[in-house]
Parts: sequence; C-alpha cells; structure tokens
Amino acid sequence: MAAPSPACVGIGAEEQGLIAIARAGKTRRRTRIQEAKEEAILAAALDVFSTRGFRGATIDEIADAAGMSKPNLLYYFPTKGAIHRLLIDRLLETWLEPLRHIDASGEPLAEIRTYIRRKIEMARDFPRESRLFANEILQGAPHIGEEMRDLKQLVDEKAKIIRGWIEDGKLAPVDPHHLIFSIWATTQHYADFDAQVRAVLGKSRSARRFEEAETFLDRLYANALRASAQKK
Repeated sequence: MAAPSPACVGIGAEEQGLIAIARAGKTRRRTRIQEAKEEAILAAALDVFSTRGFRGATIDEIADAAGMSKPNLLYYFPTKGAIHRLLIDRLLETWLEPLRHIDASGEPLAEIRTYIRRKIEMARDFPRESRLFANEILQGAPHIGEEMRDLKQLVDEKAKIIRGWIEDGKLAPVDPHHLIFSIWATTQHYADFDAQVRAVLGKSRSARRFEEAETFLDRLYANALRASAQKK
C-alpha cells in the first residue's frame, strides 16, 4: 500500500479517503453529467451560503441540499472554500457589469438611471447572490481581499467620470462615491431585506415591489440630480 501524502498525515482514514476521491475527480475528463452535477452543487451551495454565510455553512449541509453524499460532492469540489471561491468569482463578474458599463461619453443622467434600473433588475433576478456578497462583507470580506482592491479601482474610475459631469454642470454637485454607495444601498435592499419589504408592503403590493422600487428610485435620483444641476 502506498504511503499517504504529506497533506494526509495526521488526519483520519475517512478524511484521507475523501481527499483521495476529490483528487481522483480532478484528473478525469469532465462529462456533461459531471458539469450538471457541479452546477447542482453550486446552486445548492448558493442557497446555503446566502442563508448561513461561509462560517455557518457546512459541506454536509451543501451535500444534503444538492441531494448527494458528502464523498460524492467532494469528488467535484475538495473543500467548502473551493465552492465558495467559485461562487464569489461568478458573482463579482456579474454584479459589477452594470457599473463597468457607465459610459463617460453617454448622457450623464441617462447613464445613472440605466445603472439604477439594472441594479434593481439584479436585486430581483439574483437575490441569493446579493445575500452571499452581503454575508461576505459583514464578515469583513476575508475571502475577497484582492477583489476589493479591484472594486476600489473600478469605483474610483466611475467616480472620476461622475465628478467630470458634475464639474461640467451636467449633474448635481454631490459626492460621486457616496452617490454610488447610496445606489447600492437602495437597490440591494430589495434583495437583502426582501422578507422585510414583503412584510411591510403586504401581499397585494409585494408582487409589484420591484416595479414600484424602480419607478420610485428613478424619480428620486433623476429629480434630485437634475434639479440641482439646473440651479448651478
């Protein structure tokens, strides 16, 4: 029998077996069935992480949610962290796309209003992803240090564009960073605090909550920014 690898020394036989299964899975060519299994695991993990956060989630819970055994799950992903890492990478790629599309050559107010609309649509379509990110931030962003630096660079870039519009008298004289923060807060609220929103609005209005939010926020920001710009 081959000697255990250094990484397996000091752990039990069951854990060694699980690690071996995970490693074997990574050496095989992925089939459509395997790809489907991976996506099922990621969907289940998204449910668990968005509810319990990284620290509260366990591999066993994710396996149960995916309808498979723990060894079967570890065939595809060796650790909880590996699953979380992939989910975060996917999330940030999708989540930051609307901000990246703010165009310096566009009409300023239209660019801001489009950004707000897309953020509301994302709160409606990707609520679990929003809560996943919120949980990560609430824990101090321990797994996305590099990504936070990239986020700062992107926000600084877009804040510079907004500041230029303000200096040209095309938008209200507001702090660009806090404008972006406020848009995040008002749009993602409808994903992160959905239960609260539905409870307060009641059954009759809950079905229209995202449409109402989009209309309200569009008017709120458009009126405030346009009115202030006209007074300059």
